[in-house]
Amino acid sequence: MRWWSLANLVSNAGTWMQLTAQNLLVLQLTGSAALTGVCLAVQAAPGLLLGPAGGAVVDAWPRRRTAAVSQALLAAVALATAALLALGMLGVPVLLVLAALTGFIATVDGPACALLGNDLVPRRDLPSAIALGSVVHSAGRLAGVALAGVATAALGAAAAYAANGLSFLFVAAVIPFLRLLPAEPTGVAEPTPTPVPMAAGKGRAARRGATREGLAFFAGRPRLVALAVISAVSAVLGRNYALTLAALVTGPLHGGAGAYGAISTVLAVGGIAGAVLAGRLQRPSVRLIAALAAAGAVLQAVAAFSPTLLLLAVLVVPMAVVETVSDTAATTVLQTDPPAAMRGRVLGTWRSISTAWGLAGPPLLGLLLQAAGPRGALALGGLVITAVIGAGALAHRRRTGRPLLAPGPTAEVAMAA
Repeated sequence: MRWWSLANLVSNAGTWMQLTAQNLLVLQLTGSAALTGVCLAVQAAPGLLLGPAGGAVVDAWPRRRTAAVSQALLAAVALATAALLALGMLGVPVLLVLAALTGFIATVDGPACALLGNDLVPRRDLPSAIALGSVVHSAGRLAGVALAGVATAALGAAAAYAANGLSFLFVAAVIPFLRLLPAEPTGVAEPTPTPVPMAAGKGRAARRGATREGLAFFAGRPRLVALAVISAVSAVLGRNYALTLAALVTGPLHGGAGAYGAISTVLAVGGIAGAVLAGRLQRPSVRLIAALAAAGAVLQAVAAFSPTLLLLAVLVVPMAVVETVSDTAATTVLQTDPPAAMRGRVLGTWRSISTAWGLAGPPLLGLLLQAAGPRGALALGGLVITAVIGAGALAHRRRTGRPLLAPGPTAEVAMAA
């Protein structure tokens, strides 16, 4: 797990180096912020359209081999981009094709690497492992953005792509040496999913059927549907702090870029603290996630009326802690609730729907900011999130006779529910 965490740290830093350099590169080539957004959307599109299919591939092939091959392919794309850029042969159309290819490979790589990390630790340590991954992701992002500026200024954008390609090769080199643990029995009877064949011909038709089975499984699992609804409304109306807090700080609170940078730093520190706290979780439930999301929404609504930057900074810390603990708990449920043979398809389906709200959220929130202003958008967003969770809790109580947000049964029983 230590080697896997180191590999992910290197990979995250490389990914953020490339993403930062790519945005700057498109702006330099075209002078258009809109085309920069198009490039990001093109890279995200395969995840939106092909997430369940990518998950079916992960369920069909040996996980370690799948992750190693996908990392090697991502390295090849990044290094080819670096070479074309260094030779002056990279135009916007070719860059868009390479971005789409990267997104296509990532539909398999994402769930494969996530589930491979789960195979390195006992089930009881999974929340800690996911929390560690959150810390690694945050550290890699900070390092990657900083390194991208240095590398691009000194060596050009090609250096950032080359560094990312080497980071993928490092991960691919580490994977064969990882020691996987045998699967642990959950003690809960589960339906046996249809195996996903690896052969060609009939296997392709069967994999299409397996993809549909994954979608049907997700839609028929009330816990996963509830988790998707909570996460979607929270992501669209409560987690786009890059928009809402930037508008609040630079608008009603009359702060500048430095003030927003300070608030962003406080947010990052709170997120890291939340990841450490999330490592204490054992078997989180959807009711815990709902309670955390509701608490974060209430804090957001209160923060909307902060009269000073200092009070906003104080409120941002628990907001970030609650968000990170909630995200870690949600990831744990996603990766442990389905049967082992179905987890790739569940993560693939989640990739599709989360990409959808990730693309739709900023424009919708931008319209709300325009209509209601920063304070109104934050307050209304918090109220809507709380109302949706409250309505879900009421519907759950009517259906089962048990309150959703009240202390429930033991963790083992909650996992079986």
